[in-house]
Amino acid sequence: MKVTQYLAEAKGPIVSLEILPPTKGKSIDSIYNHLDPLMEFKPAFVNVTYHRAEQVYKKRNDGSFERVEIRKRPGTVGICAAIMNKYKVEAIPHLICGGFSKEETENALIDLHFLGVKNVLALRGDAAANEKFFTPHPSGHRYADDLVKQIIGLNNGHYLEEDIMDGVKTDFCIGVAGYPEKHFEAPNLDTDIMYLKRKVDLGADYITTQMFFNNQHYYNFVSRCKEHGLEVPVLPGLKPLTNKRQLNMIPSIFNVEVPVELYNEMMKAKTPEDCDRVGEDWLLEQCRDLLKNNAPVLHFYTLGKPQVVYNVLKRLF
Repeated sequence: MKVTQYLAEAKGPIVSLEILPPTKGKSIDSIYNHLDPLMEFKPAFVNVTYHRAEQVYKKRNDGSFERVEIRKRPGTVGICAAIMNKYKVEAIPHLICGGFSKEETENALIDLHFLGVKNVLALRGDAAANEKFFTPHPSGHRYADDLVKQIIGLNNGHYLEEDIMDGVKTDFCIGVAGYPEKHFEAPNLDTDIMYLKRKVDLGADYITTQMFFNNQHYYNFVSRCKEHGLEVPVLPGLKPLTNKRQLNMIPSIFNVEVPVELYNEMMKAKTPEDCDRVGEDWLLEQCRDLLKNNAPVLHFYTLGKPQVVYNVLKRLF
């Protein structure tokens, strides 16, 4: 079922989750161990992130170096199939521009369509680890709106090979990313929303936000989106902050604010368990406030801390 259908038919709060694929060499059991406890709360869908290949230099026997590409977290399409088969819930793969050609993207979409995947999240993706600025694949997309355009094209039966006549039409529901505190590359929030609107005007169906720790940022963002004529659902993305290192790391990487109250409570924590409790309590209050204000979904970035998310959901429901 499509995300938009879940939202339209919901009789109560909807929970959704986001996970990382396991690193190469790890078992799918690492995903199942992560998700098994959280299935108690009947998530409507599970997002599976996608990661571009990285370029590394390996030393040859003669002392020279060879540049090779490695993908540390492969298997997103297979993981989506495994999740849908095991849990009977919708899996939403992330599709990114970075490191992928248009043909590779089309082939991935065809595979997903064969598997019965109904939803995708279209993202530009981050710059490669060795790059300061994002550089697209030579035969790929530079911007997420171009990726959205390709998906919409396939939904209309338009393939890259022009000699394909009467091609099967896919039927993907398309999500895109929103940034309540603006994307770090955007000059201001209004410009950021203007580019977001372009993706929605092309055919994107809903928006999932970057994490935030102050709900007012989310409410302001939803209001600003409506002022710009964006009427699609905006799903709040939530992540527990669970250690002191994140107090500086998360703002610098994701351009999000850590409220002073959360900062102070985290700094008082003496043990890792204390840090988890601080993050859990803060996330719980965020969730309660969002539900009180009719947020359409609680979307949890469970990356690395499923137990904290489990505890929050147990206290919430």
